[in-house]
Amino acid sequence: MGHVERYLEEAAEVIVRLDRAAIAGIVRLVVATRDRGGRLFVLGVGGSAANASHAVNDFRKIAGLEVYAPTDNVSELTARINDDGWDTAFAGWLAGSRLDAKDLLLVLSVGGGNRALNISTNLVRALEYGREVGASICGIVGRDGGYTAEVADACVIVPTVSDKSVTAHAEAFQAVVWHLVVTHPDVQRVATKWESACG
Repeated sequence: MGHVERYLEEAAEVIVRLDRAAIAGIVRLVVATRDRGGRLFVLGVGGSAANASHAVNDFRKIAGLEVYAPTDNVSELTARINDDGWDTAFAGWLAGSRLDAKDLLLVLSVGGGNRALNISTNLVRALEYGREVGASICGIVGRDGGYTAEVADACVIVPTVSDKSVTAHAEAFQAVVWHLVVTHPDVQRVATKWESACG
């Protein structure tokens, strides 16, 4: 079997194995956050940071939420990294944004953060801060979900179907899941352009 066939078969298996109840849990958290006037903060690094920026657009435009990602302001982010360190950059940014109990954190990550392995500790510190202030937490992550899965109110773990494609599938399916959530009838407020133009 060639790479193309193998990759697509793995992707099909991921779809079959996705936890539908966890996805529904994220839908409920997003709706509850909007209903109470809270904000959504999307956290991701690397490829997941790009996904976070895309998700901010979708949740603002399609779902009518107030949504931000710390990685969208490179000047502030790099100033915090330079002055205070990478580990606290997200937590400090969230404190500056006055994160509180009305708000929701959405983590997009391959591993979900792992303090023991010193991987994505900025996510770990941000989630610890979120818990301190009583914010809700959800995530779309890969592998075993890491720290995000431990503390989240709802967490979709993208199933590992091949040790050789963990990152590729985790980051790809972040987009699949958040698009599912933002177009869910309970979440979506504004029709997307092509569907409204041609529907």
